[in-house]
Amino acid sequence: MMSKNVRIGRGYQKKIAGDHRVIRYRCALNNVISDMLKQRLGWVEAKEGEDWDFYWCDVGWLRENFDHIYMEEHVRICHFRNHFELTRKNLMVKNLKRLKKQLERESKSESAKCDFFPMTYELPSEYHIFVEEFKKNPGTVWIMKPIAKSQGKGIFLFRRLKDITEWKKEGYRVNADERKEETKDVETYIVQRYLGNPYLIGGKKFDLRIYVLVTSYIPLKAWLYRDGFARFSNTRFSLDSIDDSYVHLTNVAIQKTAPDYDPEKGCKWSLQQLRHYLTAKHGYESVEEMFQQMNEIFIKSLQSVQKTIINDKHCFELYGYDILLDSNLKLWLLEVNASPSLTASNQEDYDLKFGLLDDAMHIIDMEGRMTGKEKRVGNFDLMWSDGPVYAEDATLDTLGGPSYATNTFLGCHNDRKRQLIQLFRTIQSKKAAASHS
Repeated sequence: MMSKNVRIGRGYQKKIAGDHRVIRYRCALNNVISDMLKQRLGWVEAKEGEDWDFYWCDVGWLRENFDHIYMEEHVRICHFRNHFELTRKNLMVKNLKRLKKQLERESKSESAKCDFFPMTYELPSEYHIFVEEFKKNPGTVWIMKPIAKSQGKGIFLFRRLKDITEWKKEGYRVNADERKEETKDVETYIVQRYLGNPYLIGGKKFDLRIYVLVTSYIPLKAWLYRDGFARFSNTRFSLDSIDDSYVHLTNVAIQKTAPDYDPEKGCKWSLQQLRHYLTAKHGYESVEEMFQQMNEIFIKSLQSVQKTIINDKHCFELYGYDILLDSNLKLWLLEVNASPSLTASNQEDYDLKFGLLDDAMHIIDMEGRMTGKEKRVGNFDLMWSDGPVYAEDATLDTLGGPSYATNTFLGCHNDRKRQLIQLFRTIQSKKAAASHS
């Protein structure tokens, strides 16, 4: 436990050969992030009790220490103080619902862009409201998720109210007069209508893990990483077996316990592989539109907490977005992770995460090399900077269609592919402009 009112970052002015600053870092994790930090030129790991300039901390440390330390101007840590407003499942939905209501008052077309999260209730506080909805849709499959757990822990599916009776009893008892009295704190869950029509490849369900780096909330500045992956279940999808986690949960922590799991092969596709597959099945235009719809999810979700997150110049956040594609090519936001897994499942996964973190560190720019005008750093594209960001070859006169379309290139590993996509978008925008003239 750190003592109160400690000043952090005083060792930043020490020099090494070439007049570079020595950057003293700490890292709470022993995986890809620690490997990446060790190889950065001029970065030195601070020993326990030593001063530091950069800390890849865990959320527990943040909760205990953030309010009790003074940080020098240059110091950076990897979480915002109340990151949980977006990354705790119940708060994410609450903030999205609030944004949607606000947009409904202003513009119905804008509020429709928030239609990307399943019908959700918080339990136990909204239990009676949920029961009313449940009774309107008999036979519907619902999914229960604890609000603050990860890796698929505590999640289960059900069709009957009695299937959650035991969960409900944990926090309540019924006395002789049938009045409910709280006897202890029950763990908060959310219950969501289960998305029973996922897009299947090889008969198997998958979701997408996408990375978004936020360096500021006021003004909002967000970067989208081009690489990511699809996480597949290990067993063919069926609603006949709702108790089988290998069918319904795509978390690697769950799937790797399957008897026939192959750690080298894993259960992942790169976004590039997925993009090629979907393009072959549905055509370039449909897939491009689908990938651009993701930008609405990223931006609207960040805007939903923009006024709630405590902005701090010392903080940044690397979010892991989990998104599901259904059989109608509609995208659904499942959750946002403040601590996406940085442990690699195989060499390909290691390379992706190492590159992700290395590029993120270039954007955080402890060395002071950035001009502030960059639109691309490594495989990160600047998506939003107090407004939508457009590619170099796009102008306001040629833009149309999706709101945040022009400077994000998910699943594009090279500039040739990026240029083709940008050309396609420009042509589509000119067609849209001509049709309205």
